[in-house]
Amino acid sequence: MSITPRPESSLSEPLVPGLYIVATPIGNLGDVTLRAVDVLSRCDRVACEDTRVTGKLLKHLGISKPMWRYDDHASERDREKLVDACRTQAVALVSDAGTPLVSDPGYRLVRDVREAGIAVTTLPGACAAIAGLTLSGLPNDRFLFAGFIPVKEKARADFLDDLAGIDATLIFYETGPRLLKSLTAIAEKWPDREVAVARELTKLHEECRAGTAAELAEHYGEHAPKGEIVLLVGPPAEQAPGGDPDALLREALATLKPSQAAAHVAKATGLDRKELYARAMELKQA
Repeated sequence: MSITPRPESSLSEPLVPGLYIVATPIGNLGDVTLRAVDVLSRCDRVACEDTRVTGKLLKHLGISKPMWRYDDHASERDREKLVDACRTQAVALVSDAGTPLVSDPGYRLVRDVREAGIAVTTLPGACAAIAGLTLSGLPNDRFLFAGFIPVKEKARADFLDDLAGIDATLIFYETGPRLLKSLTAIAEKWPDREVAVARELTKLHEECRAGTAAELAEHYGEHAPKGEIVLLVGPPAEQAPGGDPDALLREALATLKPSQAAAHVAKATGLDRKELYARAMELKQA
């Protein structure tokens, strides 16, 4: 069951009880929306990742509200308490920066609130992934947000292999200390694909640097970045139709699983995917 609260029309009117998903600025506090300020001013309480971070934003806006911590470590009981609160109160859900539920656990809360028949609405606003995409200059007609790249080497390699054949710009979140290892892994997997690093988004020293992963790894190896980063990888180059299927399969198998290689070559050549998969398995075992 889905119930949407009526639009807010007057500061003198109370908010309808329910959950309000509120996007907050990712850097520049001027990016907070008028609607976000209105709801944060009139809600009964705020659920947030870190009360210290959200407290600074509320203080900047001249707002004082009770805050409940709701983050990766929240228990099922914590979630149940929030659901119960939403039955009689207007609860604003915020992240430390940007749009809640993008690479955070808030979806479980939203799911439970909706299943309880309680009102849920969203207040869109800043999102680092979309901000990075708009700055990158990479194709944006199709894109995939893939969250954080794994830390361990094998997990990172398997993660990238799973994404290799996707014909879309890939968007990741990354941190300064881990950026170099991720760029190095991408350079090994996809040496010719265009990559962009967007950092300090909406802040004074906003930067978006593009090039191959190897070029960017060289730069950031000498200039260690800080803070949160959006890392983007352009889609794979289209294969020209025709050519030797075995040669195309061998090339694809260097970075892809047999099923992915077959799909990649089938798209490039128009050949039957099942036949290509059977041949890919033969080549893999040879």
